[in-house]
Amino acid sequence: MAKFSVIVAAAGKSSRFRDQHYKKPFAPLADRAVWLHSVEKFLNRDDVVQLILVIAPEDRESFHSKFAANVAILGIQVVEGGRERSDSIRKALAHVRPEADFVAVHDAARPCLASEWVDAVFAAAEKTDAAILAIPVAGTLKRASSLSTVEQTVSRDGLWEAQTPQVFRRQLLLDAYAALGDDSVTDDAEVVEKFGGTVAIVRGSPINFKITSKGDLRFAEHALKALPKPKLLGPANPFADDDLWR
Repeated sequence: MAKFSVIVAAAGKSSRFRDQHYKKPFAPLADRAVWLHSVEKFLNRDDVVQLILVIAPEDRESFHSKFAANVAILGIQVVEGGRERSDSIRKALAHVRPEADFVAVHDAARPCLASEWVDAVFAAAEKTDAAILAIPVAGTLKRASSLSTVEQTVSRDGLWEAQTPQVFRRQLLLDAYAALGDDSVTDDAEVVEKFGGTVAIVRGSPINFKITSKGDLRFAEHALKALPKPKLLGPANPFADDDLWR
């Protein structure tokens, strides 16, 4: 059986979330933080050997005070990220265990994830070395001018909206990031594409959306009800295991 290391990215600035108290991965959703919903579908899987959560350095103190018990109970490693998403993933990759055959990267702000979608994208990556969840673009696309007027209607044929998890053979992702340099990228699949790799698409679901604004939390709460019941996280433990922090 292939072994997977899972990186959950929670180091972004959440500039569009516009909440003075929370960044979006740490906002409450159905009585728990968003990031806890996002990691739970990877817990207790026989094929997952490691869970890494990447947070911003400036969030470390507040995160530790609120979630140290959860980190200890769930056996999650917490890694400080960098300025850009690619910097954060690079730092997390340095902690991936050598026994992991594959690395999956998931957005902490995508809490509405079903286990069957994880199964599907994991299986696809085993066959192809790289696979992502994505959904076909359904709406009409317009290219606008700087004056916010329509310049062109863009064909949506062949266009897909990328989601996470995005899953890659470990050495492929390591080599792709090593070759990336300072190029700007929007997701990990693009890193592999720039390296010359081929990325398979596994059809996802609109339910697996990324929380961007505070209003999205209301939609997420309804979406969670359509998914299998979440695993119980267990009672709080007041003692944090510092060995889980890097």
